[in-house]
Amino acid sequence: MKLTEAISSAIKKADKPKRAFDLDIIKAPVNSELKEFTAYFKQSMRSNVRLVDTVARYIVKQKGKRIRPILVFLCAETCGGISESTYRGATLVEILHTATLVHDDVVDDADTRRGLASINAVWKNKIAVLMGDYLLSTGLMLSLKNEDHYFLKTISDAVRRMSEGEILQIQKSRELDIDEQTYFKIISDKTASLISTCTEIGAASATTNVEQRTLMKDFGENIGLAFQIRDDLLDYTSRKSIIGKPVGGDMKEKKITLPLIHALQKAPKKESRRILKKIKNGARGNDVEEIVSFVQQYDGIAYAVKKAEQFSAQARECLRPFSDSEAKKSLLMFVDYVMEREK
Repeated sequence: MKLTEAISSAIKKADKPKRAFDLDIIKAPVNSELKEFTAYFKQSMRSNVRLVDTVARYIVKQKGKRIRPILVFLCAETCGGISESTYRGATLVEILHTATLVHDDVVDDADTRRGLASINAVWKNKIAVLMGDYLLSTGLMLSLKNEDHYFLKTISDAVRRMSEGEILQIQKSRELDIDEQTYFKIISDKTASLISTCTEIGAASATTNVEQRTLMKDFGENIGLAFQIRDDLLDYTSRKSIIGKPVGGDMKEKKITLPLIHALQKAPKKESRRILKKIKNGARGNDVEEIVSFVQQYDGIAYAVKKAEQFSAQARECLRPFSDSEAKKSLLMFVDYVMEREK
């Protein structure tokens, strides 16, 4: 049995008994609203400039799982009901997410996105960057036009946090100097900020109750942290991670994540320095296997699994005060969905 398969098997045994949760089941309470949202989303990106409209329609073809709109609608339904502003909020977060993906593909020089050629691969970097800017400004204008000032404030803060988190990660990857506190700062800003924005905006579209909005924001933050930890774990345990990276991708990109951080702290300093040197030189082939073995030996994987479980438990606790409903049940299932993803 290969090392990565053995580790994956160990995680399965360490975790609680599991049930498979499918996104189709999770989104069932808001299925009809999501169908309406698709048309709303397409219309929001339309432009009178032919090339902009062509690229926008191409982006719509790169259809993802729509996790963020699903969260917006489920949170709104849990907090009192879906309204017209819920559609605008879901559109806003999906446009922002799409803009970040377009820009990320330029930064990463990616050739594909969701099974299709990336925008930068088809129309080159300049168009891709400008298209990302167009999407971002379109989302902001949507909020201003409808005087959704709360949405605008929330999403602007998310953009700031995501940018800071990305830059901090680049800095730390160059320095190979990251501790656990810095890691959580990075994943909170890069990943959890947008997910918490989805859950907060969903709540805000349905209620003015500050306590409920805060609970949903905290729910999103916690599940976002759990999501990223699980994805980082898959760099050591699966052929592909949640977002499609091959095993060892983080190591090759000199990204030091929680499993490795814990192992480096626990191992003898001499051994930790040797492993860091391999990462600094660009881990390849046997180096990746050795680093995975190192992380397993010093309990980095078990530690990260435990941390993800803690955040998922906190996410569930945030939902406890809400009345029982099909939407709330789906949010709880989403927590399990995040924790059980293995590819």
